[in-house]
Amino acid sequence: MSYSRSAERASAGTTANAEGENPPLAAPLAPPRSFFGRVVVFLEMIKVGHTLFALPFALGATFLAAGGIPEAGMLGKIVLAVLFARTAAMAFNRYIDRTIDSENPRTRDRAIPAGHLSAGFVLATVVVTAAAFIAISAWIGTLALALSPLALVVLLGYSLTKRFTALCHFALGAALALAPVGAWVAIRGRLDLEPWILGLAVLLWTAGFDILYSTLDREFDEKRGLHSLPVSVGVKSALRTAAFLHLGMVGALVWLTVALDLGGVFRWTLAAVAVVLVHEHRLVRPTDLTRVNRAFFLWNAVISVALCAAMIAEGLLSGGGTG
Repeated sequence: MSYSRSAERASAGTTANAEGENPPLAAPLAPPRSFFGRVVVFLEMIKVGHTLFALPFALGATFLAAGGIPEAGMLGKIVLAVLFARTAAMAFNRYIDRTIDSENPRTRDRAIPAGHLSAGFVLATVVVTAAAFIAISAWIGTLALALSPLALVVLLGYSLTKRFTALCHFALGAALALAPVGAWVAIRGRLDLEPWILGLAVLLWTAGFDILYSTLDREFDEKRGLHSLPVSVGVKSALRTAAFLHLGMVGALVWLTVALDLGGVFRWTLAAVAVVLVHEHRLVRPTDLTRVNRAFFLWNAVISVALCAAMIAEGLLSGGGTG
């Protein structure tokens, strides 16, 4: 259901043997004993590689808001805020879903069900990183501090939404959309229209690729009583919805281009992103979901990094000085 599921899916594709029986599940890996091993488990738990889905938009918004090179100290605060916020969100997701994860053969080797990290440690991680996020927000400014509790409600709350609504994909989208909005607030000290347009694009993009990915969990989610669009309307209609959402993302970025009078770098990048999105959807068919992982992680990482680079370039071209 969430963007944290991609790396584990490949290990879950068990098939029936010649007698029609499922092969036995592999024995769980022994808990890591070394400090380095525990660090690796922790980084895997919070899916550090998936920072590519949020941080690039925060960085791009930072340079656009600054109209050039942002002050180094503020840039560092923004990066820390994003890292602490997503760590709190991912740790809460693992903590709150620990029972569900233990029941799903695909996810039972995650850190808590496998016994690599205790539920108490993961919950403590949520508390510490959420507190760090609020502290960084206070360091950034008064408005950032005032908005930080609301941001945490969205960031932590999305993990609960799959229990009661098929619109859970949009909750995840809203969580990632906060990254560029928060970065803009950090630089400008106010809420303008432009970061909300960029946030809308991120929301639609995230909801779309989360729908794509959730098709892989449709059977388990349906049996477990969890909600998603693939469960609610079926895989074919869900894939069509994801395509429309990604079309809406392109539309929102066109709106941003006009609102900020962005130049050729961003416009050509947006055109390339549109082509990549078309390719992404051509990879996935209702009758063939084997390439969802590639569509989910590889091409969406390309999209986020490309748009980040384009926004940074536009910010530098528009000003070039220190914001």
